[in-house]
Amino acid sequence: GVSFVEVGTITAYPQPGNEQPRLWRHLDQRALRNRMGFNNGGATVAAEELRRLRSRSWGRRAVVGVNIGKTKVTPAEDAAADYALSASQLARHADYLVVNVSSPNTPGLRDLQSVDALRPILVAVREAADEAVPERRVPLLVKIAPDLADEDVDAVADLVTELQLDGVVAVNTTIAHDLGPGGLSGPPELERGVEVVARLRARLGDGPTIIGVGGIS
Repeated sequence: GVSFVEVGTITAYPQPGNEQPRLWRHLDQRALRNRMGFNNGGATVAAEELRRLRSRSWGRRAVVGVNIGKTKVTPAEDAAADYALSASQLARHADYLVVNVSSPNTPGLRDLQSVDALRPILVAVREAADEAVPERRVPLLVKIAPDLADEDVDAVADLVTELQLDGVVAVNTTIAHDLGPGGLSGPPELERGVEVVARLRARLGDGPTIIGVGGIS
């Protein structure tokens, strides 16, 4: 009965993720904390898994989003090319793509949420997806953190409008806690998550899709 599934975060190249332990439950807050670090087999492996999924009738019926992030070893100045490589391999198998620039567990990743850094990434991903799948337009969204200041949320929303993106995923895990390394999800971030979603809707109007995540228990 689930309406859709979003897989990822997938990076252009395989990586093991952060050292273990990297996932904790905080039962008193009904919360989870993670510092997974995008552990995955890379875009080529993920594309083959998704190809097999889509080869089945139930796999074609499913709505599957694909979330892509920067490979940890890729320098920030090469981020656009890294994201584009993932998009070129995965877009064909995706009902929508999400550019994740908001995980706290890849060093420097959240710096890519600044509009000047984000614009070339989104442009490169859009171009890569269009080239890989010329017969249809794969919807493109961007995933942001709850820890952005309000004016930065507005700036991202304005960039979404400028580039005619299809929407925003809000929000990722929060670093506004003192429980240890990693990002926290669940009830502790619910209030801010709702604030960001409401702010985005007010700024974006009725058109773009907003996928509300984070704070769910």
